[in-house]
Amino acid sequence: MLKTKIVSSQEKIFVDDKLSSFAPVTTLTALGGEVVNFQLIYVDEGEPYLPVRPICNLSVSGDLAEYVTVRDVRSVPVDRPTLPGITDSNYLRTTPGIYPDILTPLRYGGKVVISRDKLRSLWLEVRIPHDFSGDGVLTLSISMESGAVGDTGVAHFDGEPIATESIKLCVIGVSLPPQELLHTQWFYCDCLASYYNVPVWSDEHWEIIENFAKVAVERGRNMLYTPLLTPALNVNPPYERLPSQLVGVSLNDGEYTFDFTNVDRWVDMCDRIGVKYLEIAHFYDQHKAAHSAKVYGAVDGSYKCIFGWDTSSEDPKYVRFLREMIVAFLDHMKSRGDDKRCVFHIADEPHIADLDHFNKIKNNISDLLTGYVIMDALSNIEFYNVGAVTEPVPVTSRAMFFIEAGVPDLWVYYACNQVVDYSNCYLAMPSWRTRSIGMQLYKYNLKGFLHWGYNYYNNRASGDAINPYLDLSGEDWVPAGDTFIVYPGNDGKPLESIRIMTMEEAMQDVRAMRLAEKYYSHSEVVREMERALGDEITFERCARTADEMLRVREAVNQMIIRAISK
Repeated sequence: MLKTKIVSSQEKIFVDDKLSSFAPVTTLTALGGEVVNFQLIYVDEGEPYLPVRPICNLSVSGDLAEYVTVRDVRSVPVDRPTLPGITDSNYLRTTPGIYPDILTPLRYGGKVVISRDKLRSLWLEVRIPHDFSGDGVLTLSISMESGAVGDTGVAHFDGEPIATESIKLCVIGVSLPPQELLHTQWFYCDCLASYYNVPVWSDEHWEIIENFAKVAVERGRNMLYTPLLTPALNVNPPYERLPSQLVGVSLNDGEYTFDFTNVDRWVDMCDRIGVKYLEIAHFYDQHKAAHSAKVYGAVDGSYKCIFGWDTSSEDPKYVRFLREMIVAFLDHMKSRGDDKRCVFHIADEPHIADLDHFNKIKNNISDLLTGYVIMDALSNIEFYNVGAVTEPVPVTSRAMFFIEAGVPDLWVYYACNQVVDYSNCYLAMPSWRTRSIGMQLYKYNLKGFLHWGYNYYNNRASGDAINPYLDLSGEDWVPAGDTFIVYPGNDGKPLESIRIMTMEEAMQDVRAMRLAEKYYSHSEVVREMERALGDEITFERCARTADEMLRVREAVNQMIIRAISK
């Protein structure tokens, strides 16, 4: 017997869960231009397994049916769900196993495969148009029609619905405003070339890059990590990342020339897909900033590594190269009218012990970047206090030091170590905890949010590439889910995850909160949200249930409804 139920997108459905464990969802409220998600869970608890694979036709009907996409939720192996011995009660599981995450197209040409005695989930995405004219309560119905695939592989259907579920969507008569919050998740072109085994900057590589970047933008990222030089991230000597610099470099008779052909192609791609800001890759290596970024070029006609692990970050030859490249790059971007779209980095996550060194290498080039944003992720406010970093991006677990100091235009980020109490994007965390970052970003009026792993398909230190379908933790490095949020599909396009959809929901929450602020004060919106949560919103206070997260968003929607009804 097939059993079905519509449940929240905030739930993660494990194959050994029980359908009765999940509360049904009957009504959702949304704004125009919003992506609304929910799940249809199903299990066949009937007769024992037969040598016939049961499959079903799926049909969606109702006022918004044409805007619905249905995908399968598939599970992946997780052997590092969290850091050893470091956890809290707001995890779904903390033991190795298979965890739901990948969203894939339906199989058998759009059919649903029924698994005996395993709970499965379909992900339904409703993309409501910005100009949607409907207002009020609309109904969507999802039906399954019985069928089977016999030994011949031919599907047979009897046309009889064996399960039908409905949900009501209340579309509010106003649309989400554009996303103002800046959002970047670091993008690795070298990982795409490695996984798909294509030459860097070949036409095939460019096509794959655009496919992945387009999805990033569609799901709320409006800044793209731009590798003028090969990213000096997550790589330690003696290992090397696959060279993937956009800038062509030549050194002839001691004089540098620069080719920005690939930079132009990159910026043109960004224009095509809607990227607003270009996040220029770091000029020095991660943590201690002891070395230069890797630079390749033609030296008197011979292509070679010009600067690498044997180059100190204070090497006058490297400083000269950087200064000449930055001047040439900015001149080129000014000629395009695109220079003010650029945001610059010195080095990622510098240690407090290296503050003086960091300040020195920054001062070697910062005069060239006057009037441009230079920002870096870090944990210690001392970098800001002495002016080493004027636009810091603190980790969420240290953000309150910067907020209380009144740092303007503040960004935050999270990464490998925000595992207790804080929001993060791990597979073992419930979606309501991941989504909580939205209400936290709004509460503290933050300018931007950064995460390091959109498509990092290497292990730690980039010693080797990994298989992202088998290894979600960078080879036992970080909790599963930290390293990437999309999977590489067979067709050179990404397969999305539950987590990228949840982060899109978080960004939509911020947009809805800012819409409410057009009718109320910021403090009034926060007060209503905290009343719905039943607690103060802080970085350490995430939603603890799906109901809590949905109550917070519904409180914002109701404020908007009251305002536009006056």
